[in-house]
Amino acid sequence: MMRKNLWIIFGFIIALTALAVFIDIPKSALSGEKVKALLGLDLQGGTELIYQADLSQSTNKTTDLTNLKNVFRNRIDRLGVGEPTIQTTGTDRILIELPGIRNIDEAVQKIGETYELVFMTQSTAEEGGLQLQAYSEDYTYPGYWKATDLTGRNLIASKTDATFQNSQSSVQSEPVVSLTFDSAGKEKFAKLTKENLNKQIAIVLDNRIISAPNVQVEITDGQAIITGQKDIKEAQELASRLKEGSLPISAQLVAQKNIGASLGEGSLKKSIVAAIIGFLVLTLFMLIYYKFPGLLAIVALAIYATLSMALFKIIPVTLSLAGIAGFILSVGMAVDANILIFERMKEELKSGKDNNLAIRDGFVRAWSSIRDSNFSSIITCIILYVFGSGSVRGFALTLLIGVIVSMFTAVTVTRTFMLLISQTNARRWLNV
Repeated sequence: MMRKNLWIIFGFIIALTALAVFIDIPKSALSGEKVKALLGLDLQGGTELIYQADLSQSTNKTTDLTNLKNVFRNRIDRLGVGEPTIQTTGTDRILIELPGIRNIDEAVQKIGETYELVFMTQSTAEEGGLQLQAYSEDYTYPGYWKATDLTGRNLIASKTDATFQNSQSSVQSEPVVSLTFDSAGKEKFAKLTKENLNKQIAIVLDNRIISAPNVQVEITDGQAIITGQKDIKEAQELASRLKEGSLPISAQLVAQKNIGASLGEGSLKKSIVAAIIGFLVLTLFMLIYYKFPGLLAIVALAIYATLSMALFKIIPVTLSLAGIAGFILSVGMAVDANILIFERMKEELKSGKDNNLAIRDGFVRAWSSIRDSNFSSIITCIILYVFGSGSVRGFALTLLIGVIVSMFTAVTVTRTFMLLISQTNARRWLNV
């Protein structure tokens, strides 16, 4: 029964490795365009921008910077940038990294526009109206729209929120977004609702409509609610957009840097060469010192690398130089686990146990050390990923994946191979 289980596990390892190989092969049937490795700014080149926010009139700098970052993120999403980095540096600056972006002028133009929330009314092309897209693909707002003098500056951000209220058409409650205007906005909004009864008023941020509710009654108290949200999450997103627009902040581009594709390509080649050299040195050491068991460890290590790269593509993980460093570090930890196991096996063999028993006991005795060291590394990686940013998170993520996969290959793959061989005539090769 034990032998049958070992062969089942062996078959699973081979099948899993074959699947990972097909995923790793560029443009394979399982890989294609949807499953591909993502390269960071330092490997594929791109653009780095630093914006300085004008917080001189800000009453809550943290909130205002967060709103500005959200606006930048929405604009960058429209550029189709894969895995951009948007993070705060210092007290008033935002760092933006755009991998793969070559046209820096177009990126700066689209990202750095001054943004403001504007209320628009239905219009015609002859009246100078504009056709606008919606923020969400779930909605369309056909027709033409014309800006009014009512803007986000007239909204009171602290009184804009998503809540539930009883529906007029049923006893059930529905998600609504409440908004309140200041004294100037109160008069402007009253005039707009009076002149646009039974028409839509569009709320526009960054030249995209975030909502276009119907005016059902004239509103004179400066307080309104927007209904028609599918759920509370959608209502909260709308409230967030309104808050972003009610706190417009100007941001000035203070630094920009282009990282050419040739520089990134050179860094990637050097990283690959370093990884190959490290793998060859490890192979030589394991073969000389541990002989045949060392060869099995190298096979397990190759499986480890194949599985890790497949996971990087599936998740997907954006590989930067720091991320590659994390992966290479995890390779060393995978080898370290095998060394612990082999040294324990030596002790068991010296005590007079046969190969089969020495393998089993060696793995059992080594497991506590492997478990403790790897779990402490996993906890550290999680902390770095949660509280870090940029390249630190990339390093933490690749190291985390590598540590988890290395535990599987060291404890399962190597162990299965050695136990299977210990039951054949080749078991004498397992002496370490």
